[in-house]
Amino acid sequence: MAGTGTKDDPWQLTTAPGSSAYTMYRDESADPPALVCQVGSTTLTYHLSAVDDLHAWLLAQGDWVPLGAADELKPAAVGSVEAWGRDEANPVSGWYGLRKGYRGRFGMYLPPLLEALGLVELTHDARNNRVRALRTG
Repeated sequence: MAGTGTKDDPWQLTTAPGSSAYTMYRDESADPPALVCQVGSTTLTYHLSAVDDLHAWLLAQGDWVPLGAADELKPAAVGSVEAWGRDEANPVSGWYGLRKGYRGRFGMYLPPLLEALGLVELTHDARNNRVRALRTG
C-alpha cells in the first residue's frame, strides 16, 4: 500500500471492484479523531475508531459479510458492513460517518483500508463484494 496514512502522505486506495481510486489519512487532532477520505472533490470523514471496531465486529461474525455500500439516504442491506456502520448497537451508537449528508459509503471505503492494513480479506468482483476478518497477532 502506498502512503503512511498522514495528511501529507495519505494511503492510496482503490474500491473493492477496482473502479475508483481514493485516499485516506488519520486526523488524530480532529474532535473526534477521524479518518479523512478524499474521493475526487468529495471529502468524507469517519470515526478513527472504525478501523479497530470494524475488525472486531468482523471477527465476531466469523465468516464473509457483504459490503452493502449505500449513500446516506438509501437503506443499507441487512447484515452488511454498511448497515453495521449505521447501527445504534455499534460502539459509536450510530453513524461512523461524521459529516451529515456524507455519512454513507462506509461499506465502500473502509474495507479496502482494512485489507491494506492486513486486517481483512476482501473480494474484488464487479459487484456484491464481501469481506472477512483475518486473525492478527
